Amino acid sequence: MRAQFVLSEIGVGLRRNLTMTIAVIVSVALSLTLAGAGALLRVQVNEMKDFWYDRVEVSIFLCGKSDKDAGCAGGEVSNEQREAIKAELSRMPLVEKTYQESKQQAFQHFKEQNKESPLSGSVTADQLPESFRVKLKDPTKYSVVASAFVGRPGVQSVQDQRKILEPFFKLLKNAQYAAYGVMGFMLLVAILLIVNTARVSAFSRRRETGIMRLVGASNLYIQLPFIMESAIAGLLGGVLASGLLSTGFFFGVKKGLGQQFNAFELIGWGPVLTTLPLLVLFGVLMSAIASFFTLLKYLKI
Repeated sequence: MRAQFVLSEIGVGLRRNLTMTIAVIVSVALSLTLAGAGALLRVQVNEMKDFWYDRVEVSIFLCGKSDKDAGCAGGEVSNEQREAIKAELSRMPLVEKTYQESKQQAFQHFKEQNKESPLSGSVTADQLPESFRVKLKDPTKYSVVASAFVGRPGVQSVQDQRKILEPFFKLLKNAQYAAYGVMGFMLLVAILLIVNTARVSAFSRRRETGIMRLVGASNLYIQLPFIMESAIAGLLGGVLASGLLSTGFFFGVKKGLGQQFNAFELIGWGPVLTTLPLLVLFGVLMSAIASFFTLLKYLKI
């Protein structure tokens, strides 16, 4: 009998405040969709970092005939200097693999990468520096290699390819922060709507709650229908957010970027399926908790 009464009160409350309930569902859905998108973007950025950092190299460019850098005061790199650099690289525990690129090999790579450029016909092999391409076991330890070779006789410069990728990852991180910022605003809107809906619902049923007080109903028994109404709205918002996120991932990532962009591997359904239940759970808990604390003030017994 009590369960039936609580369910009937929930139905009455949802019907009386249908417009506001729909607004709560939509705002919760949008905020949770942004939260899920931000979480997935974070996973993707981390995977991209692992993918690219595993492939980046440290390039040690050797002095050519016309170089005027600090380490090139003695002119073009000598065989002794070249062999000394190679030997020191082989002794460094951080170095996983070293590849030596001659001027001719650098010229071939330049022509392959700039086939349609008008500059490709005016560049000769002697104008390109020879180099050592160094793959590190831990790419974050670039400074150890740089400090060992920057300014050294025979070394023109030391370049970390990781620095080329940093602006891109910074852009993605800023996009993630922007998504979280909009999400926070939408969550605030959703919580305010939940609070206002609970207040209106409590006010519209003040007569029923007064009677329940008189017959000795407990605080929880009086509050439960209101809390359940908010929890149902949060549940529907979480389910809608899950649908929006799944649809966006399928068409935007799998059918969109996944078929047009092959520079790195995109995340699969695993992180998405892990995120969806969390969105639904968070929607229910957020709505129920916001309603509970609102009712503590407006249904004082």
